[in-house]
Amino acid sequence: MTLSLAARCSRTGQVGVVIASSSPAVAARCAHVRAGVGAVCTQNVTDPRLGPWLLDLMAAGSSASDAVRHTAETETLIAWRQLTAVGAEGSPAAFSGEHALGTYAQAVGAECVGAGNMLLHAGVPQSMVDAFTATSSELPLAERLLDALTAGLAAGGEEGPLHSAGLLVADAVPWPVVDLRVDWTEGEPVAELGMLWRRWEPQQDAYVQRALAPERAPSYGVPGDL
Repeated sequence: MTLSLAARCSRTGQVGVVIASSSPAVAARCAHVRAGVGAVCTQNVTDPRLGPWLLDLMAAGSSASDAVRHTAETETLIAWRQLTAVGAEGSPAAFSGEHALGTYAQAVGAECVGAGNMLLHAGVPQSMVDAFTATSSELPLAERLLDALTAGLAAGGEEGPLHSAGLLVADAVPWPVVDLRVDWTEGEPVAELGMLWRRWEPQQDAYVQRALAPERAPSYGVPGDL
């Protein structure tokens, strides 16, 4: 019931995830990023513990491929899981257990990895990888991720309607500089996520500056703001 892409930007060093699902609040359970380390999705019958676990392995020196392989070999319930990981360098990696739901697939690119379950057809993740690879690294990583997810939907997406979506990007600071979610909608969660990104993008750097150097930060531009 989930479609995702994890990726890094070779120009900026940012890492990020975009994800959508028919289930509520998909990004709260399935999407994980860590500055300087990587981006991970743990989906299908989700175990949210596996996201931080994979990132911890990568932070300790494992490649994305080694972290995914080790988890697949040691996690007792791995047959129900779908994992993707991309590190700060090296090849991305993916794993899909034999009990993944419906039509499931994964696709690995040079700097991104896509996966999904309950898909309309098995070519959807490759459509996302192809779309991400075709976009310029001069664009913000968040925008490239959204464009790739949109391409996946255009290629067929999930069998059923989507209801939630999320976008996370990590940069040089310890917290995600982009952390946007549509936890439930009867409308179009990916389109709504795109609207959130367009509202957030012009303010993104200002919120980082407010955290690191509030004395030099711009005003909020709201009533009562001094």
